[in-house]
Amino acid sequence: MSAPVNVKICGLTDSADVPAAILAGARYLGFVFFEKSPRNLALPDAAFMAGTVPEGICKVALAVDATDDFLDRMLAEVPIDMLQLHGRETPARVSEIRARHGLPVMKAVGVAGAEDLAALDDYAQVADQILVDAKPPKDAALPGGNGLAFDWRLIAGRRWPVPWMLAGGLTPDNVAEAIAMTGARQVDVSSGVESAPGVKDADRMAAFCAAALSR
Repeated sequence: MSAPVNVKICGLTDSADVPAAILAGARYLGFVFFEKSPRNLALPDAAFMAGTVPEGICKVALAVDATDDFLDRMLAEVPIDMLQLHGRETPARVSEIRARHGLPVMKAVGVAGAEDLAALDDYAQVADQILVDAKPPKDAALPGGNGLAFDWRLIAGRRWPVPWMLAGGLTPDNVAEAIAMTGARQVDVSSGVESAPGVKDADRMAAFCAAALSR
């Protein structure tokens, strides 16, 4: 029997999203700290929401090219278990953040073609987990949460020395296929379970988890 799939629901914006995501079966909850995103949270709101998450559910803070000052302030206010770096952070910067804050770090790496795969190997040497995401278009305002998928065949059968998570354009309708094609044991969703940008839909979260967890 294959290992269970872990689901991460990212970009929660309302306090009601937390119990709905947990009830659906999510094991990771993502909170976004990026002003350009419709899912961006103010620190007091994030602190309140994260404070309602029970033990055993991983609370992930998504940041994009964040400064040490911002990360210091955010972590002083918000109880976080893992940092997700979703910008242009270099492997050296990933190592620096990991050492400075003493928290596990997940590094998002955008994939569009075979030429992007080497970066996954590089970041797998310094991060605790890697997020294999669709590379955003060059004119995109957001580094993720764009609802785009990449060719999953590019990573079919590939493995890294650290846990990895599949992201990018996943929905309740395609997540089972994505898991079957890639062998992913962890999946991440944001826009695929929304009724509007930044508005999570409890029914879609439940449907996504049901499809992922049935694999």
